[in-house]
Amino acid sequence: MPELPEVEALREFLDARLTGRVVERVLPLAVNVLKTYDPPLTVLEGGTAGATARYGKFLAVPIGGLYLVTHLARAGWLRWQGTPPAQPPRPGKGPLALRVVLEGGGGFDLTEAGTQKRLAVYVVRDPREVPGIARLGPDPLAPAFDREAFTALLAGERRQIKGVLRDQSVIAGIGNAYSDEILHRARVSPFKLAASFDAEQAGRLHEAVEDTLREAVERAHGVAAGNLKAEKKSGLRVHGRAGEPCPVCGDTVRSVSFADSSLEYCPTCQTGGKPLADRRLSRLLK
Repeated sequence: MPELPEVEALREFLDARLTGRVVERVLPLAVNVLKTYDPPLTVLEGGTAGATARYGKFLAVPIGGLYLVTHLARAGWLRWQGTPPAQPPRPGKGPLALRVVLEGGGGFDLTEAGTQKRLAVYVVRDPREVPGIARLGPDPLAPAFDREAFTALLAGERRQIKGVLRDQSVIAGIGNAYSDEILHRARVSPFKLAASFDAEQAGRLHEAVEDTLREAVERAHGVAAGNLKAEKKSGLRVHGRAGEPCPVCGDTVRSVSFADSSLEYCPTCQTGGKPLADRRLSRLLK
């Protein structure tokens, strides 16, 4: 799933190619991709694109006074077309969900792999009309997201810190992969209760959030959209690396599996050497 660093890189990528361009055609190809009907998608045709913005994991492109907003979900992606195919695409069961064609050539496709179709596109007058954007928490790269603000977010949270970091209404943009990386960097168990952090621990976790995301954004800077997935994977130290040695201590990275996802961690770095039980709401094995 694209998370804040990759979506920020896509924002930068689109901004350099779309700003000032006129939209010729917008073609929805998947039944479930469009989540709004008023204004209609066709109103964007003939409009000029402005600077692309990011809201957490959402991208918003201003076009002719409206906004084309998308969330790529777990398996969605953006594919730039230097020369879009002359033959109009046909709706079907393939990965193509939406195509935007620009006057004078160029454009992009939104695609989604797999059978669970969650990629979402909205046409709105204000990005905050999108429910997912309206309920977003603060952006962790914003200047106001300091140690004090982060500590206040943790206070009273009786949930495990892994879930808190992934909750978009608490902090915008962090998903499964980077929450694993942040917790490993901070040497924190994914199942530690958020409200149990003292000031020193909260400060260390805040530093890990900032450093992990800023370094990932810097790595993704200037990377072409088609290469961002591989770049993300190459920079991860524990997520998706179960069975490999931890790059910090050499212990074996372990995994906890859930119904539709998993988390990875290092026992030595994060749980005092004790493995976590591989089941939902797991506790440390005794």
